[in-house]
Amino acid sequence: MSTAVLKTEVRLFRREPGAIFWILLFPTLLLVILGSIPSFRDHQADLGGLRTIDVYVPVAVLLGMIVGGLQSMPQTLTGYRERGILRRMATTPVRPSALLSAQMLVYGGAALASALLSLLVGRLAFDVPLPKQPLGYVLALLLAVLAALALGSVVSALSRTTKIAGAIGSAFFFPSMFCAGVWLPTQAMPHLMARIVGYTPFGAAAEALNRAAAGHWPGWEHLGVLVMWVLLLTGAASRWFRWE
Repeated sequence: MSTAVLKTEVRLFRREPGAIFWILLFPTLLLVILGSIPSFRDHQADLGGLRTIDVYVPVAVLLGMIVGGLQSMPQTLTGYRERGILRRMATTPVRPSALLSAQMLVYGGAALASALLSLLVGRLAFDVPLPKQPLGYVLALLLAVLAALALGSVVSALSRTTKIAGAIGSAFFFPSMFCAGVWLPTQAMPHLMARIVGYTPFGAAAEALNRAAAGHWPGWEHLGVLVMWVLLLTGAASRWFRWE
């Protein structure tokens, strides 16, 4: 991958206040708003003795990568294709694949930065414990980022224009937020619903992060689901992605 391409993409990302807000700041802002509700700081029996704010930290961690993977990256890549940038790059020593790799590094890095910010704010502002199984948490987090980027690549592959990318991304965006627990934490879902959600990329990620946060190794079932989705989505994106 070209270092010059990566530096250019980082510079362009820094000039996008919308992307910076929705990926880096919005998840933490949502966490602060929820944590400001007094009842969300009370321990709940139906959450296994946890507070509502405790279970929303992993949700905020996932939210940044969902926004980056399904909304921002597909729009950018499809815009490059729509304007012929990828086609022109094919005639230069820098291959279009370098641009795709740089995009994944930029949005993946932004998602990880957003996750770290949510964890720190949760700890400092609301006394949410840091993950008690850090190695398992990092593993689940990295697999979740890869799944989000792979899903975003599929959205890019299926979209001929930025408008289509926005529509397809939104079609995946809201179900992904539901599976991550934005509207209903996975711990509070009925058993059957939680079981079904656990087979989706972000449902499995939420379960894995919750287990690691509680001090347990993420279930191999959930890690396996994440690996399966990463492989399937990466294969689909590689097969369907068009440079022109």
